[in-house]
Amino acid sequence: MQKTILHLDLDTFFVSCERLMDSSLQNRPLLVGGTGDRGVVAACSYETRSFGIHSGMSMKLARRLCPEAVVIKGNSGIYTKYSHLVTEIIKDKVPVFEKASVDEFYADLTGMDKFHGTYKYASELRQKIIKDCGLPISFGLSGNKIVSKVATGEAKPNNQLKIDTGFEKSFLAPLSIRKIPSVGKKTYHILRNLGVDKVKIVQQMPVEMMASALGANGITIWKRAQGIDNPPLIPFHERKSISTERTFSKDTIDVSQLRTTIFAMAENLAYQLRRADKLAGTLSIKIRYSDFNTYSKQIKITYSSADHIIIPTALELFEKLYNRRLLVRLIGVKMNDIVSGNYQINLFDDTEEMLNLYKAMDIVREKYGELSIMRASSIGAKTIGRFQNPFNGEPPILLAHRKQ
Repeated sequence: MQKTILHLDLDTFFVSCERLMDSSLQNRPLLVGGTGDRGVVAACSYETRSFGIHSGMSMKLARRLCPEAVVIKGNSGIYTKYSHLVTEIIKDKVPVFEKASVDEFYADLTGMDKFHGTYKYASELRQKIIKDCGLPISFGLSGNKIVSKVATGEAKPNNQLKIDTGFEKSFLAPLSIRKIPSVGKKTYHILRNLGVDKVKIVQQMPVEMMASALGANGITIWKRAQGIDNPPLIPFHERKSISTERTFSKDTIDVSQLRTTIFAMAENLAYQLRRADKLAGTLSIKIRYSDFNTYSKQIKITYSSADHIIIPTALELFEKLYNRRLLVRLIGVKMNDIVSGNYQINLFDDTEEMLNLYKAMDIVREKYGELSIMRASSIGAKTIGRFQNPFNGEPPILLAHRKQ
């Protein structure tokens, strides 16, 4: 059966949420992100893009490029709320869907033509989201995820586009090669140096040439340019989680040791999220006392993978949960409600220095091991515990602090 994949993307999501809260912001250039001179642009309205502004840019530079822009710090709690609302609508209306990020979704509508007509059904779903949530949203519909995603980009803002079977290649041909997912800035420069600027040129190139220039990624880009790359849709599971626990060799009431261990475990889980390009929406703490009674407490957080959000929240939750003042046998930290997504959701309070610090620390961890670099506050938790990584299917890893 011919696949039918729908891609939905909330247009300028943070900006749209802000305009929903304050209608006076409509049609005005708007920047969302860190409001200080060292802050970073988390999102920008279409009105600012003609000035060369993009997300991830320093707020200071963005203000210089577009002095008339309204700058808002952003409210990630509001964005998380609307992401959940849209998720619930899609969950209720489609049989299988993937939540690719807080504002991006895929749905498998294969076979629904027999009963509804997939384009009509997708149009009705889009209109329901607009009506119930008040947010603009675009969609692309085709036989695979990649073409549908590109079609959504071409449909924006606040529109929809269907690519019929057999027309994928001709649809992609005139587009810039940068429109192909997985063509980043570095890859684009390599291709431009080869004289490649349009998808049509890649379509005409031998796959061996792309492999020679870009390795395995070149083969992927070549397939996507032909409209034949079809990565699987990953069904959304709200309960997907990562966790780590520590059972002490001797039951303890040392609160300082307990806090240090919680700190180290939360720091490690935040890194695991960033490494897998994931964000978590729920954090929970577990305590098992010496009498084997076990208690847990959880809290909804704004989607995050940031140490400075996850660690303080974990410590605060521990303080609320640990109230029996008995010997502790086991403690654990767990992250639930995990979705794919990059770090932009956390940019509202961040500076470029903080983002660069995260990047530098993660590079060291990738090269020398997860515990090759740790904050001073987490040193002392010599054995953090067992961590089940759900992103690659590997067995639990025993995490131990590096030898001094």
